[in-house]
Amino acid sequence: MKAKPFPDLIDSLPAFEGHFTARELRAEGARVLLASYPAETTIPAHRHDTENVGVVTQGTLELKTASGSRRYHCGDWYHLAPDEEHAAFFPEDTAIIEFWFTTESSQKS
Repeated sequence: MKAKPFPDLIDSLPAFEGHFTARELRAEGARVLLASYPAETTIPAHRHDTENVGVVTQGTLELKTASGSRRYHCGDWYHLAPDEEHAAFFPEDTAIIEFWFTTESSQKS
């Protein structure tokens, strides 16, 4: 990424263990991921057992769900219901902050 997506204090948080680069905060009932994606990154269709809400802080997110495809830009918020299939594409360097809220089904897994 050209500009550093997050301040040094954020970069010092524990690394998220997953298929993308992120730092993670954990709280009761939620996880907060601060993620950055290089241009042209594609994330194939997948699901989470959490309810997710996120905001784009830099760049563009193209999110595809059963209801269609939508572009989110800096300052735009998005929502994904638990178990909602989705795929993502980042046409440019992008940073997001995403909140993964625990649901009854995610507590059982």
